[in-house]
Amino acid sequence: MTIQAEFAPKSVSKRSEMTDEYYEHLTNLMGMQADSELAGAYGYVPWIAKAPSIQETYTVSQIVKDEVRHAHVMFRLLEQLGFDTQGYFEKHNFTLRVETSDIGTERVADDKRVNIFYYPIETWYDFIMFNFCMDRGAGHQLEDAKHCSYKPWADVMEGIFKEEAMHMAHGDWWVKKLAADPNTKGPAQEALDKWYPRTMNIFGRPNSPKNKVYRRLGLKVRDNDEVRQAFAAEIKLRCDEYGLRVPDWQPVERHMTEEPFIPG
Repeated sequence: MTIQAEFAPKSVSKRSEMTDEYYEHLTNLMGMQADSELAGAYGYVPWIAKAPSIQETYTVSQIVKDEVRHAHVMFRLLEQLGFDTQGYFEKHNFTLRVETSDIGTERVADDKRVNIFYYPIETWYDFIMFNFCMDRGAGHQLEDAKHCSYKPWADVMEGIFKEEAMHMAHGDWWVKKLAADPNTKGPAQEALDKWYPRTMNIFGRPNSPKNKVYRRLGLKVRDNDEVRQAFAAEIKLRCDEYGLRVPDWQPVERHMTEEPFIPG
Protein backbone atom coordinates (compact mmCIF):
# COMPACT_ATOMS: atom_id res chain seq x y z
CA MET A 1 0.00 0.00 0.00
CA THR A 2 1.32 3.43 -0.96
CA ILE A 3 -0.04 6.36 1.02
CA GLN A 4 0.93 10.01 0.97
CA ALA A 5 0.37 12.55 3.71
CA GLU A 6 -2.02 15.42 3.04
CA PHE A 7 0.32 17.57 5.13
CA ALA A 8 4.07 17.13 5.45
CA PRO A 9 5.25 18.51 8.80
CA LYS A 10 8.90 18.07 9.66
CA SER A 11 9.97 14.97 11.48
CA VAL A 12 9.83 15.25 15.28
CA SER A 13 12.15 13.22 17.51
CA LYS A 14 11.98 14.64 21.05
CA ARG A 15 9.71 16.44 23.50
CA SER A 16 11.46 19.78 23.11
CA GLU A 17 10.48 19.87 19.44
CA MET A 18 6.75 19.45 20.19
CA THR A 19 4.02 21.95 20.82
CA ASP A 20 1.67 21.11 23.67
CA GLU A 21 -1.01 20.33 21.09
CA TYR A 22 1.28 17.88 19.30
CA TYR A 23 2.30 16.21 22.57
CA GLU A 24 -1.32 15.79 23.71
CA HIS A 25 -2.49 14.16 20.48
CA LEU A 26 0.65 12.05 20.05
CA THR A 27 0.47 10.55 23.54
CA ASN A 28 -3.27 9.95 23.15
CA LEU A 29 -2.76 7.93 19.96
CA MET A 30 0.25 6.02 21.25
CA GLY A 31 -1.66 5.27 24.46
CA MET A 32 -4.53 3.87 22.42
CA GLN A 33 -2.16 1.56 20.59
CA ALA A 34 -0.36 0.49 23.77
CA ASP A 35 -3.60 -0.31 25.63
CA SER A 36 -5.08 -2.12 22.64
CA GLU A 37 -1.98 -4.26 22.13
CA LEU A 38 -1.95 -5.32 25.78
CA ALA A 39 -5.70 -5.90 26.06
CA GLY A 40 -5.59 -7.87 22.82
CA ALA A 41 -2.81 -10.09 24.13
CA TYR A 42 -4.77 -10.86 27.28
CA GLY A 43 -7.82 -11.76 25.19
CA TYR A 44 -5.76 -14.33 23.30
CA VAL A 45 -4.14 -15.91 26.36
CA PRO A 46 -6.90 -18.50 27.11
CA TRP A 47 -6.53 -19.86 23.59
CA ILE A 48 -3.01 -21.05 24.26
CA ALA A 49 -4.58 -23.80 26.39
CA LYS A 50 -7.70 -24.23 24.22
CA ALA A 51 -5.96 -24.45 20.84
CA PRO A 52 -6.86 -27.56 18.80
CA SER A 53 -3.30 -28.81 18.22
CA ILE A 54 0.23 -28.52 19.55
CA GLN A 55 1.12 -26.45 16.46
CA GLU A 56 -1.69 -24.02 17.23
CA THR A 57 -0.71 -23.91 20.89
CA TYR A 58 2.72 -22.75 19.75
CA THR A 59 1.29 -20.30 17.18
CA VAL A 60 -1.16 -18.69 19.60
CA SER A 61 1.53 -18.34 22.25
CA GLN A 62 3.75 -16.63 19.67
CA ILE A 63 0.95 -14.23 18.75
CA VAL A 64 0.45 -13.42 22.45
CA LYS A 65 4.19 -12.83 22.83
CA ASP A 66 4.18 -10.51 19.79
CA GLU A 67 1.25 -8.47 21.10
CA VAL A 68 2.81 -8.07 24.55
CA ARG A 69 6.06 -7.00 22.88
CA HIS A 70 4.17 -4.42 20.85
CA ALA A 71 2.56 -3.05 24.00
CA HIS A 72 5.94 -2.94 25.75
CA VAL A 73 7.47 -1.04 22.83
CA MET A 74 4.67 1.53 22.87
CA PHE A 75 4.77 1.99 26.65
CA ARG A 76 8.54 2.53 26.47
CA LEU A 77 8.02 5.27 23.89
CA LEU A 78 5.50 6.87 26.23
CA GLU A 79 7.94 6.57 29.16
CA GLN A 80 10.52 8.47 27.12
CA LEU A 81 8.00 11.32 26.96
CA GLY A 82 7.50 11.33 30.75
CA PHE A 83 4.54 8.92 30.97
CA ASP A 84 4.21 6.89 34.20
CA THR A 85 3.79 3.46 32.61
CA GLN A 86 3.93 1.46 35.84
CA GLY A 87 1.41 3.66 37.61
CA TYR A 88 -0.93 3.49 34.63
CA PHE A 89 -0.57 -0.29 34.37
CA GLU A 90 -1.42 -0.75 38.05
CA LYS A 91 -4.58 1.38 37.77
CA HIS A 92 -6.19 -0.42 34.83
CA ASN A 93 -7.61 -3.88 34.26
CA PHE A 94 -6.65 -4.94 30.75
CA THR A 95 -8.35 -8.32 31.20
CA LEU A 96 -11.77 -6.64 31.56
CA ARG A 97 -14.40 -7.99 29.15
CA VAL A 98 -18.10 -7.17 28.71
CA GLU A 99 -21.12 -9.47 28.76
CA THR A 100 -23.24 -7.54 26.26
CA SER A 101 -23.16 -8.56 22.61
CA ASP A 102 -23.07 -5.01 21.22
CA ILE A 103 -21.48 -1.90 22.69
CA GLY A 104 -21.42 -0.08 19.35
CA THR A 105 -18.48 2.33 19.42
CA GLU A 106 -18.55 2.99 23.17
CA ARG A 107 -15.76 2.40 25.65
CA VAL A 108 -16.77 0.75 28.91
CA ALA A 109 -13.79 1.68 31.07
CA ASP A 110 -11.26 4.50 31.42
CA ASP A 111 -8.39 2.84 29.58
CA LYS A 112 -7.71 3.82 25.96
CA ARG A 113 -8.12 0.47 24.19
CA VAL A 114 -10.16 0.31 20.99
CA ASN A 115 -13.54 -0.94 22.13
CA ILE A 116 -13.46 -4.23 20.23
CA PHE A 117 -10.98 -5.41 22.86
CA TYR A 118 -13.74 -5.36 25.50
CA TYR A 119 -15.47 -8.32 23.83
CA PRO A 120 -14.61 -11.86 25.01
CA ILE A 121 -13.29 -14.45 22.56
CA GLU A 122 -15.52 -17.41 23.37
CA THR A 123 -14.86 -20.04 20.66
CA TRP A 124 -12.11 -21.08 18.27
CA TYR A 125 -14.22 -19.59 15.46
CA ASP A 126 -14.24 -16.29 17.39
CA PHE A 127 -10.48 -16.46 17.80
CA ILE A 128 -9.94 -17.03 14.08
CA MET A 129 -12.37 -14.34 12.93
CA PHE A 130 -10.97 -11.85 15.42
CA ASN A 131 -7.56 -12.69 13.96
CA PHE A 132 -8.92 -12.40 10.39
CA CYS A 133 -10.82 -9.13 10.90
CA MET A 134 -9.22 -7.15 13.72
CA ASP A 135 -5.58 -7.92 12.96
CA ARG A 136 -6.29 -6.82 9.38
CA GLY A 137 -8.10 -3.69 10.59
CA ALA A 138 -5.14 -2.91 12.82
CA GLY A 139 -2.78 -3.46 9.92
CA HIS A 140 -4.58 -0.89 7.81
CA GLN A 141 -4.33 1.69 10.58
CA LEU A 142 -0.72 0.84 11.34
CA GLU A 143 0.11 1.86 7.78
CA ASP A 144 -0.54 5.46 8.85
CA ALA A 145 1.66 5.13 11.93
CA LYS A 146 4.52 3.92 9.72
CA HIS A 147 4.41 7.33 8.02
CA CYS A 148 3.77 9.51 11.08
CA SER A 149 5.80 12.62 11.88
CA TYR A 150 7.04 11.33 15.27
CA LYS A 151 10.18 9.49 14.16
CA PRO A 152 10.61 7.15 17.17
CA TRP A 153 7.07 5.85 16.63
CA ALA A 154 7.49 5.47 12.87
CA ASP A 155 10.81 3.66 13.41
CA VAL A 156 9.31 0.91 15.60
CA MET A 157 6.27 0.40 13.40
CA GLU A 158 8.11 -1.46 10.65
CA GLY A 159 8.87 -4.42 12.93
CA ILE A 160 5.42 -4.36 14.52
CA PHE A 161 3.75 -4.29 11.10
CA LYS A 162 5.72 -7.32 9.89
CA GLU A 163 4.55 -9.34 12.90
CA GLU A 164 0.97 -8.21 12.38
CA ALA A 165 1.20 -9.36 8.76
CA MET A 166 2.10 -12.85 10.01
CA HIS A 167 -0.94 -12.78 12.32
CA MET A 168 -3.15 -11.84 9.36
CA ALA A 169 -1.70 -14.71 7.32
CA HIS A 170 -2.59 -17.11 10.14
CA GLY A 171 -6.19 -15.87 10.14
CA ASP A 172 -6.42 -16.11 6.35
CA TRP A 173 -5.17 -19.72 6.35
CA TRP A 174 -7.72 -20.77 8.94
CA VAL A 175 -10.66 -18.92 7.39
CA LYS A 176 -9.95 -20.54 4.03
CA LYS A 177 -9.75 -23.96 5.71
CA LEU A 178 -12.95 -23.52 7.72
CA ALA A 179 -14.90 -22.12 4.77
CA ALA A 180 -13.88 -25.06 2.55
CA ASP A 181 -15.40 -27.65 4.92
CA PRO A 182 -19.22 -27.90 4.89
CA ASN A 183 -19.10 -28.90 8.59
CA THR A 184 -17.31 -25.71 9.62
CA LYS A 185 -18.41 -23.16 7.01
CA GLY A 186 -21.65 -22.29 8.86
CA PRO A 187 -19.99 -21.54 12.21
CA ALA A 188 -17.25 -19.63 10.41
CA GLN A 189 -19.86 -17.44 8.70
CA GLU A 190 -21.60 -16.86 12.05
CA ALA A 191 -18.31 -15.73 13.58
CA LEU A 192 -17.67 -13.42 10.63
CA ASP A 193 -21.17 -11.97 11.08
CA LYS A 194 -20.17 -11.13 14.66
CA TRP A 195 -16.64 -9.75 14.26
CA TYR A 196 -16.81 -7.92 10.92
CA PRO A 197 -19.29 -5.23 12.10
CA ARG A 198 -17.37 -4.84 15.35
CA THR A 199 -14.19 -4.24 13.37
CA MET A 200 -15.90 -1.78 11.02
CA ASN A 201 -16.84 0.25 14.10
CA ILE A 202 -13.23 0.84 15.16
CA PHE A 203 -12.20 3.32 12.47
CA GLY A 204 -14.08 6.41 13.58
CA ARG A 205 -16.35 8.93 11.89
CA PRO A 206 -15.80 10.14 8.33
CA ASN A 207 -14.52 13.73 8.21
CA SER A 208 -13.88 13.74 11.96
CA PRO A 209 -12.55 17.10 13.23
CA LYS A 210 -10.04 15.28 15.42
CA ASN A 211 -8.79 13.21 12.51
CA LYS A 212 -8.18 16.45 10.60
CA VAL A 213 -6.01 17.65 13.49
CA TYR A 214 -4.10 14.36 13.46
CA ARG A 215 -3.46 14.76 9.75
CA ARG A 216 -2.40 18.39 10.14
CA LEU A 217 0.13 17.30 12.75
CA GLY A 218 1.33 14.38 10.63
CA LEU A 219 0.18 11.79 13.16
CA LYS A 220 -2.24 10.26 10.67
CA VAL A 221 -2.26 10.26 6.90
CA ARG A 222 -5.80 9.38 5.82
CA ASP A 223 -9.40 10.11 6.77
CA ASN A 224 -11.01 7.49 9.00
CA ASP A 225 -13.40 6.32 6.31
CA GLU A 226 -10.64 5.96 3.75
CA VAL A 227 -8.93 3.46 6.06
CA ARG A 228 -12.25 1.69 6.73
CA GLN A 229 -12.98 1.30 3.02
CA ALA A 230 -9.51 -0.09 2.33
CA PHE A 231 -10.10 -2.70 5.05
CA ALA A 232 -13.60 -3.53 3.75
CA ALA A 233 -12.34 -3.97 0.19
CA GLU A 234 -9.66 -6.41 1.31
CA ILE A 235 -12.12 -8.43 3.40
CA LYS A 236 -14.48 -8.65 0.42
CA LEU A 237 -11.71 -9.99 -1.80
CA ARG A 238 -10.90 -12.68 0.75
CA CYS A 239 -14.53 -13.60 1.35
CA ASP A 240 -15.25 -13.82 -2.38
CA GLU A 241 -12.28 -16.17 -2.71
CA TYR A 242 -13.30 -18.34 0.25
CA GLY A 243 -17.03 -18.43 -0.47
CA LEU A 244 -18.18 -16.42 2.55
CA ARG A 245 -20.66 -13.56 2.64
CA VAL A 246 -19.54 -10.14 3.85
CA PRO A 247 -22.06 -9.06 6.54
CA ASP A 248 -24.03 -5.85 6.24
CA TRP A 249 -22.77 -2.94 8.32
CA GLN A 250 -24.32 0.41 9.15
CA PRO A 251 -22.41 3.14 11.01
CA VAL A 252 -23.48 3.89 14.56
CA GLU A 253 -23.72 7.61 13.89
CA ARG A 254 -24.92 8.65 17.33
CA HIS A 255 -21.94 7.19 19.15
CA MET A 256 -19.28 7.06 16.45
CA THR A 257 -15.97 7.89 18.12
CA GLU A 258 -13.69 10.57 16.74
CA GLU A 259 -10.47 9.00 17.91
CA PRO A 260 -9.96 5.43 16.75
CA PHE A 261 -6.75 3.52 16.68
CA ILE A 262 -5.69 0.27 16.15
CA PRO A 263 -3.69 -1.65 16.87
CA GLY A 264 -2.34 -5.11 16.42
